Amino acid sequence: MSLSVRPQRRVLVTKINRSQSFAGVNSSADRPFRNLSAFTPTVSRKTGSRVSRMFSMSHKSPPPKVPQPNRLDEVYEALKKGLTAYLEVHQLELEKLSTQIRESKRNSRLGFLYDLDKQVKSIERFLRRLEFHASKIDELYEAYCIQRRLRDGAHNMVKAYSTGSPGSREARESLAEASKGYKEYTENMCLLENELESQLGEFHVRMKGLAGFARLCAGDQYEIFMKYGRQRWKLRGRIEVNSKQVWDSEEMVFLPLVTEFLSIKVTELKSLANHVVVGNVSCETKDLFAALPQVVAVDINDLGTLKLSLEVTWNPFDKDDQPSAASTVNKASTVNKRFSTYNQSPPDTPSLREQAFYVSVHQAGLLRRHG
Repeated sequence: MSLSVRPQRRVLVTKINRSQSFAGVNSSADRPFRNLSAFTPTVSRKTGSRVSRMFSMSHKSPPPKVPQPNRLDEVYEALKKGLTAYLEVHQLELEKLSTQIRESKRNSRLGFLYDLDKQVKSIERFLRRLEFHASKIDELYEAYCIQRRLRDGAHNMVKAYSTGSPGSREARESLAEASKGYKEYTENMCLLENELESQLGEFHVRMKGLAGFARLCAGDQYEIFMKYGRQRWKLRGRIEVNSKQVWDSEEMVFLPLVTEFLSIKVTELKSLANHVVVGNVSCETKDLFAALPQVVAVDINDLGTLKLSLEVTWNPFDKDDQPSAASTVNKASTVNKRFSTYNQSPPDTPSLREQAFYVSVHQAGLLRRHG
């Protein structure tokens, strides 16, 4: 993943008021803005990982008071691109498995073919679910566009009645009706924006380490604080010999947001009362809607001599949207590390001949027991 730093990103941050709450220390519009760019870290990963889902409040954020249609357009386009890529990747996997089944039918064990057939059925269900999810997002976006056009029309009516002479009673009533419609359409846009935000899935972020070339020395300690709306992640790490890094936390799950940016603050811990803020930046997240995991890097300081390397994996469905049987079905796939992307199906229903066989065996057991 290679994303260049574009100057208009700074302008975008100044336009969206909600994103300025990410400052942490600096809340002005001059706070540096960073894009995520491709990077391959040279530091090693901590052996024992721990997945955390730490939210200071409920992750279901309330509807915004002011809609952001321009920002929603950008997020929707990125989301559709990511879903299309997700469908293509799993369609290729389905074709690969189907080809493998055709080539293995003559000289393979029935158990092996049965496993392949289960994988194919799982991918087919997953693809249908993805298609339904994409259609649901399209419906929400179309409803949002309708409300936006109605809101724009009501705004023009309010402007026209306000600039004219509101002397007559009919004009005042029309102005009040137009103002009421404008408020109603605005509330509908906020509700739809919040509903579409709840369909964005999850960002699984894995800490890979800091890279500072000659800047990092053995014994240095750093604290990284990430803020994404109401979601927080704070972790501390130490630079050991041979450029090895040890962090107290390695994974985090963030729920994507429409109008917020990811704020990252890196502090070097010198002593108990002497901490140095190395950098405090905001990063665009709409480019993280991708089918495959991405290794990205963030320039922490202006010179780019210190970089934070992260591995981001996007899941189009969040944890609360998983089917009820997924937790029990996926236990087997967690053990053998197979079919981890899809929900395995239970064995097929026995045929009539098999059912008759089971009944005869059961009756024979009863006769033997009572005989």
